[in-house]
Amino acid sequence: MQLAAEVERLRAELAAARAHASELEARAERDPLLDLLNRRGFERELRRSLAYVRRYGAAAALIYLDLDRFKPVNDRYGHAAGDRMLQAVALSLQRSVRESDVVARLGGDEFGILLWNLDESQAAAKAVQLEAVVAAAAVLHDGARLTVGASAGCAMLSGSDSPEDIIARADEAMYRRKRMRR
Repeated sequence: MQLAAEVERLRAELAAARAHASELEARAERDPLLDLLNRRGFERELRRSLAYVRRYGAAAALIYLDLDRFKPVNDRYGHAAGDRMLQAVALSLQRSVRESDVVARLGGDEFGILLWNLDESQAAAKAVQLEAVVAAAAVLHDGARLTVGASAGCAMLSGSDSPEDIIARADEAMYRRKRMRR
């Protein structure tokens, strides 16, 4: 009788420990400010996506989006205003993609958006649309209307890509776009 109770107690402890470990793992892959995947979580999702593309030949694209004029918001109005701006941008991006797509904060003012079932021209058009979505996002702070811009580059996923390859290609496309827009 006593042994059965001890086994049951240990099972309950193990279940609680597993639940806690799952919660910590989920937190390790999410950005706490924006409640989006962080770089670690995004790279895990990207690895899964690349495996799917390899196996089934599905079409997917990565858009790498970097905010323009974000540093002056932080410098002039403070980090709280910058955080609110990031939150407005994140919400705008999420509302502008399908539920099956993935939006992540890759770091600082950089975002990754993984889009499914579109071709290269559709992906390029979506990148331009997301730039406009970000430009339209605004935050009111001490009577000032704060806005930022964005430069977005896209790259199609291929079965031969590694996560590093596809991120590097999309990042380079973003920098080309940023130079072109200046």
